[in-house]
Amino acid sequence: MYTPSHFQETSPDEVTALIEAAPLACLVVQTQEGLIANHFPLLIGSDGALIGHLALANDMHRLVADGQEVLVIFQGNDAYVSPNFYPSKQEHHKHVPTWNYQVVHIYGEITFQHDERAKRTAVALLTRKHERRVNGDKAWKMTDAPAEYIDEMLNNIVAFRVDIRRTLAKSKLSQNRDERDYAGTIDGLRGSGHDTMAENMAKRRTGAADADRR
Repeated sequence: MYTPSHFQETSPDEVTALIEAAPLACLVVQTQEGLIANHFPLLIGSDGALIGHLALANDMHRLVADGQEVLVIFQGNDAYVSPNFYPSKQEHHKHVPTWNYQVVHIYGEITFQHDERAKRTAVALLTRKHERRVNGDKAWKMTDAPAEYIDEMLNNIVAFRVDIRRTLAKSKLSQNRDERDYAGTIDGLRGSGHDTMAENMAKRRTGAADADRR
């Protein structure tokens, strides 16, 4: 991934936040049949590895060997940036459109797990995390379904983990613009319905200002 120094995301907390905010990852791997890509919700386990599961019918666990390198992509929020957002555009018109976005690339080694304990753990962790977000105290649990049904579902999946070897993250949030054009971009994004991106940029500006005062 092309990552100029001013767009490198070096904050571990921000990288973790990006993964948690956009858990549906794209997992890319080279096979004898060429590159394949699949999309899975993943989470960071207690030991720092990525945890997920796939359908037993998905050939990925047959095409990819344990220990093979994979690329996992977490795509965060993104938004189109118009030159009209920049106040300085009215003075010299030397601006072109661009795109702001945040993304995390993780390189690691995948291991597939066929035992019931690993599969049950992957499902339990993922559902607990996302059910609590959606339903709070009324979160669905595996024990809410008949045991025989859960056993059948578990028989049709394969758990996996990705042991992380390298992380590359990018936050392209107009850091290369001066203060007034940065502020103009925030206003423009809010006006075009991209409130989340605008808030991310505003928080980054506030954080930088606080750091300068320390």
